[in-house]
Amino acid sequence: MHATQEQPSWTDYLLTALAPAIWGSTYIVATHLLPPDRPFTTALLRTLPAGILLTLWARRLPERSQWGRLALLAALNIGVFQALLFVAAYRLPGGLAAVVGAIQPLLVVALAWACEGRRASGLAIASCVLGVLGMAALLLAPGAGWDALGIAAALAGAACMAAGTYLTRRWKTDVPVLAFTGWQLLAGGAMLLPAAWAIDPPLPALNGAHLLAYAYLVLIGTMAAYVLWFRGLARLSPVAVSSLGLLSPLAAVVLGWALLGQAMTGVSLAGLATVFASIVAVQWATLPGAQTPAPAGGNPCKS
Repeated sequence: MHATQEQPSWTDYLLTALAPAIWGSTYIVATHLLPPDRPFTTALLRTLPAGILLTLWARRLPERSQWGRLALLAALNIGVFQALLFVAAYRLPGGLAAVVGAIQPLLVVALAWACEGRRASGLAIASCVLGVLGMAALLLAPGAGWDALGIAAALAGAACMAAGTYLTRRWKTDVPVLAFTGWQLLAGGAMLLPAAWAIDPPLPALNGAHLLAYAYLVLIGTMAAYVLWFRGLARLSPVAVSSLGLLSPLAAVVLGWALLGQAMTGVSLAGLATVFASIVAVQWATLPGAQTPAPAGGNPCKS
């Protein structure tokens, strides 16, 4: 995956934003169109076929020295994250499951500071906090039930994705984005096999709606979305990309309202507007030239 130093274009931002918008729809697909109570099987059937298809398409093997880092990224971005994502999706309302992940941009900011000494601007930090406050407003919506395991899974998933987002950008590689994405999905999907086999009950007989839902998750919700996501990480700041991830709960809440009749209050609308404003502000604050450079020689997380 080539990491470019060129000034990012608005096309880069829009294409990257499309990935989390697509992911927002997966909450509805997982909870309303798939067999219930099989989070690991759903994550497995989403990632492993997508990884196989992309690696066959790309036909590119990483170098031997790259496999260790690739395996860790596969765990953070795909294997562990997908398992936690679907546990949260099955146990929480779609909007709430993603809302808890609003701390992710702040975690990326913290990693950049701890590992590189790179301090985010005050605008970037304030905008990330604003995103969390906007998400908190969404929690006041009627029917947003709390489940301890679901909340814990969502928080842990946010931490995994934050680390994966930061390290993907930090560990620049010359592997093309299709191969880089495919091998992560393949390895991450393989990591899900033991949990799917040991924990989830067997799948029931699948009908046409189930098959269409799985096809959507594989082709659109995984293959297309992850290629766009990793493409964005090669071009944009990891904090900017992580902030764009907040579009996922916006999409989940809007789709829940539009398709399922879920309640939207004035507080919910204010929260959505606040989150969207925070996303735009983070993009502005992380433009090249607007960020504080890392101090020379300051690299506590040298690897």
